[in-house]
Amino acid sequence: MPRLRRRGAEPDGSPTLLVDHWYSHAVGHVIEALRRCQGYHACDPALRISLVLNGASPTELAGFVPFVERAFAIPYTSFGAIEGDPRGALRGVPRDWDHVVHHPAATDPFEARFEGLRRYYEVSRRHFRGRRSRGVAGESPPPYEPHQILRLRLLDTERARAHEALAGRRSIAVMPAGSSSLRALYPSVTSWNLILDELEGRFPDVVFALVGRLRPGGGRTTSGITRPEVDALLAPRPQSLDLFDRPLAEQLAAVEAATLFLSPHTGFGFAAVAVGTPWLSLAGGDWHETFFNGVPFHSVLPKSREHVAFVQSKPLPMIDADDDGEGARTATMSARRISEDLDELADAAVALVEGRISYEDALAAYFPPLLEAYGGDASRIHTFEDIHLRYV
Repeated sequence: MPRLRRRGAEPDGSPTLLVDHWYSHAVGHVIEALRRCQGYHACDPALRISLVLNGASPTELAGFVPFVERAFAIPYTSFGAIEGDPRGALRGVPRDWDHVVHHPAATDPFEARFEGLRRYYEVSRRHFRGRRSRGVAGESPPPYEPHQILRLRLLDTERARAHEALAGRRSIAVMPAGSSSLRALYPSVTSWNLILDELEGRFPDVVFALVGRLRPGGGRTTSGITRPEVDALLAPRPQSLDLFDRPLAEQLAAVEAATLFLSPHTGFGFAAVAVGTPWLSLAGGDWHETFFNGVPFHSVLPKSREHVAFVQSKPLPMIDADDDGEGARTATMSARRISEDLDELADAAVALVEGRISYEDALAAYFPPLLEAYGGDASRIHTFEDIHLRYV
């Protein structure tokens, strides 16, 4: 059974907690798992916390926090269809703990449509036994304190490498595409060049650090963009850094060193704010931004109401041939939309880099236009630990 390095002392009588957070293998879901572990740690620092994750996810992230003693990478990784045997995959994980909490998806009827997930939790709820309690991750028992501020502790060697590459220059980290395989979900090369040109005009000395993953391997997610497209973004900007396919920790160190992280909606943005970097999101498509972590941010929502901004797993409005000649594109990532919202994006970038947006101001500014984008239907707004309820 693959494990991360062990943290803390040998068993000393302190209570144990297993956070069974097996879910989709994307980066953002690991960050959510760590925040939930932190919520329990905040109430009881003596609690010895172990974490279960989908084995295809970047489990090394658990090594960057001090409050997770062990992380188990489960070799059953199939989220949709049932592939493999979760019972056998769990055989190497101890069964008995003082407290056991399972991912909220374990009993969510909406999530039950994923057969692989449903099968995993049928098995894990039988496998794990809690001597004192069993419950839902992110809730009590044991006592839980929401709305923590998570900070990943990267290695000094990775941080030094990032700063050496930048040589004191201002940088903006850019992830041009998230993990969907549908290229039409993300801006075209033409649109990205328009955005980067505008930012270069606002920050003449800027260096762009492009991050993402192109090479498949280990079942991990890859970016919905091609190598030739990445090269087309780098070619006009020879000073930029190509960090695609570098180790995750190295990419995160570059994001931490940056003044800003820019992307469409992506779980990697959760990791960006976990290293303290402001996030500027070009929103629109499947999901709105849901994870907030004490770091200033701005989400550029589509100004046009001609098409819905967010569909939440339903079919997206498409343009068969976008105006820039680069083929099909979702309406919310079209060349026209990018042009319409370019000034807001650039103005927000300047405000975030200059520190003129506080975290609380960002939250207060985000939810009213999001509610408007949903036609006033607040029931469609979901956020991690329900932070939106303060504002909607």
